[in-house]
Amino acid sequence: MKKIWFTLLALAGGALIIWLALDFVEKRDQTETEPNEDGAVITTEQAEQNNNVETTERVDEVGLQAGMIPPDFELETLEGDTIKLSELKGQKVIVNFWATWCPPCRAEIPDFIEVYEKEDVEILAVNMEETKNNLEMVEEFVEEFEMPFPVLKDEDGDLMDEYRVVAFPTSYMIDSEGHIQFVAMGAMNYDQIKERLENMD
Repeated sequence: MKKIWFTLLALAGGALIIWLALDFVEKRDQTETEPNEDGAVITTEQAEQNNNVETTERVDEVGLQAGMIPPDFELETLEGDTIKLSELKGQKVIVNFWATWCPPCRAEIPDFIEVYEKEDVEILAVNMEETKNNLEMVEEFVEEFEMPFPVLKDEDGDLMDEYRVVAFPTSYMIDSEGHIQFVAMGAMNYDQIKERLENMD
């Protein structure tokens, strides 16, 4: 009798494992795309956002959704200067959250440099590491890529938390009126960035 119960339990357990595996695969296929050319995997929802380049209607509300005014911040650059986001109103701004250990971040840096040199936009590269403990590593990375735009120190990760950064890299594209027009989770290339800038006032 015990053998029969053991066999039934084993069969039930095996069926449960198979069902969970199939359910996982189905959900994965519904929510993920293939890795992009930079190796970053993004969800279907994110891919749809990446393809949406229409200007978003502005609302006078602080938040992280497209159309909202992003939370203001003031951070120090590697050179010791201070930059406040709200003081850049009147310019198109990209706030890019990145880290030295992030391969997609490394892949998109040359494209951001090209954008910075060719397009009318200010780029704020916010380092997501605890910079006070990794300052030398960050400085070496910036020197290696010859990053010409301001690199900001989010020393304790407070801004990363406030902006709810969960994908690496993450970029907030802000129009000249100070409203978010696009949020990119994952690496972008030059053509993608330029297209979105052209659709921003």
